[in-house]
Amino acid sequence: MTDKRVYLFDTTLRDGAQTQGVDFNPADKEMIARELDSIGIDYIEGGWPGANPTDDSFFVNPPKLKRAKLTAFGMTRRPGRSADNDPGLVGILAPDVPCVCMVGKTWDFHVDVALEIEHEENIRMITDSVKLALIRKEEVMFDAEHFFDGYKSNPEFAMACLKAAYDAGTRWVVLCDTNGGTLPHEISQIVEDVIKHIPGTHVGIHAHNDTGNAIANSLAAVVAGVRQVQGTLNGLGERCGNADLISIIPSLVLKMGYETNVAQEDLKQLTQISRMLDERLNRAPSRDAPYVGESAFAHKGGLHVSAVEKDPRTYEHIDPALVGNQRHIVVSDQSGRSNILARFREVGIDIDPKDERIGRLVEEVKENEFNGYAYDGAEASFELLARRALGSVPMYFNCSNFRVIDERRWDSNNNLVTLSEATVKLSVGGDEHMSVAEGNGPVNALDAAMRKVLTPIYPTLAGLKLVDYKVRILTPGDGTRAITRVMIESADGKGAHWSTVGVSPNIIDASYNALRDSLVYLLYRDGAKEPEAS
Repeated sequence: MTDKRVYLFDTTLRDGAQTQGVDFNPADKEMIARELDSIGIDYIEGGWPGANPTDDSFFVNPPKLKRAKLTAFGMTRRPGRSADNDPGLVGILAPDVPCVCMVGKTWDFHVDVALEIEHEENIRMITDSVKLALIRKEEVMFDAEHFFDGYKSNPEFAMACLKAAYDAGTRWVVLCDTNGGTLPHEISQIVEDVIKHIPGTHVGIHAHNDTGNAIANSLAAVVAGVRQVQGTLNGLGERCGNADLISIIPSLVLKMGYETNVAQEDLKQLTQISRMLDERLNRAPSRDAPYVGESAFAHKGGLHVSAVEKDPRTYEHIDPALVGNQRHIVVSDQSGRSNILARFREVGIDIDPKDERIGRLVEEVKENEFNGYAYDGAEASFELLARRALGSVPMYFNCSNFRVIDERRWDSNNNLVTLSEATVKLSVGGDEHMSVAEGNGPVNALDAAMRKVLTPIYPTLAGLKLVDYKVRILTPGDGTRAITRVMIESADGKGAHWSTVGVSPNIIDASYNALRDSLVYLLYRDGAKEPEAS
């Protein structure tokens, strides 16, 4: 480890879940954790075991990560209890994950007024909790809640709390600006004081954004000596959010010369992972987000465009490709071709960059995205689109007709129920098939009817599961006539996940488009052969 090595701690799945309007389910948490792992985040905070059913479900079968250390979150022991006799503390140590991050009080105001205990008892709570955790976990972190407020109020007590955690064996003591009210110059001064007593290689920063300074505070803390930075994707978090790792990572690596576990190739995934999260949450991505926003490297006609064409450094502080973004000329859009080629390489398509089919595909992608498709969050649909443009996807089946009926009625037990029934007509290998199935909603019924026909012909479909289903309204001004975008996430039961997209004014039609792509993608990936006519 060098003095320039900075460790990244993502808390999207716990702190980010406190964002108003954000509600992760276990499938969301697993998928996001795998994406974070893929780019080289050092620590991923999965949630608080025992706090809610979603976090409990996630930690029952936590994902196996390759590059990151999955971390559980919780509190130090409560006053008046021993560490091993506190159900809350014991509960956060139970999951099969290597790390735990424990939050504790460091502001004398909270200890005096909220806990109503002696300062020495608060320090013992920290020490006892860390020692117990170190018996069961590889690494323990102490999250010093309201540390900067505590330091301003009573620096001796705040530092005593940090020292207790450090002396007990924590890998990291994390200075938390919990209410986001500290400014960069204060961060720098206080961090410099802290690392006189605790090495910066064991100190982290967790900044909230209530003054709009979370990113600046995090970078100032690194310059002052801390070597762990906590934050969330896209700055998610309660109130005004947390420090945004999507902006912090390239600033650290490309601007400041620090080393992270996120390599140069990993940086190119930042735009995709940022937009993936927004699609997952049914939110429109921020166009003006630094580094990754659609407008981050957009140039309108006139002098700006002329200057950029001569020397991009005039108005572009980095090459947008370094973070997976691209230049966008608003008046005359010349971007897109290199991005398509990059995606080809990612999915293993080898093609001459001068092939005229690429130009046609670029135009098709632009037209589809204008009509509402979003391929950043639906890689499987994009791969199928690309392979069809190259003429390499078999016609596994063709749906000539489908009908979905919903019936809402009172059953024999006087319960109000809604039943869905789907009828499909499919052509497979020249043979015609018709199938009828019921389901828990129209999409499930349609899926069941199609699988009745297809699974006996293509056994690989037996393991296909629909993991998640999301709908986003693209034209809210149209009311119930709005165009909808459906995103479906599927899995094969072996750990592979993929997402597909469909767009239509009719939600069932949009759902069918996404469902069809999901089935075809699995068939193509597994090398299924189109059957001959009987």
